[in-house]
Amino acid sequence: QVQIVESGGGLVQPGGSVRLSCTTSGFTSINYVTGWFRQAPGKEREAISCIGSSGGNTYYADSVQGRFFIVRDVVKNTVYLQMNNLKPEDTAVYYCALRRGYYGGGYLPPPSQYDYWGQGTQVTVSS
Repeated sequence: QVQIVESGGGLVQPGGSVRLSCTTSGFTSINYVTGWFRQAPGKEREAISCIGSSGGNTYYADSVQGRFFIVRDVVKNTVYLQMNNLKPEDTAVYYCALRRGYYGGGYLPPPSQYDYWGQGTQVTVSS
């Protein structure tokens, strides 16, 4: 059974940083992609970053480019999303998801392409 657990959310001041973790278990595909998404109240779920199974292919939404950084720890089965210079508009529930298949980079797969989802972690950016 595939399990995805996100952690690291919380309340942070504007301009601050937070690191989210996505730890997975029970997923045995050799080629896959891990994506981070967020959903603010009243808005659609937005893809913000993803990383291939080797860790070499990554992509970011324009809204987070240069502020967020994604990295994979293969040994720990964990993907981290380092979020810097946070803004109030980054406030959302952040989700991690897995998709089977090779990912060569260059785009953000939409939510509909992912096979498994975590429960999400809340990030609130407020003074």
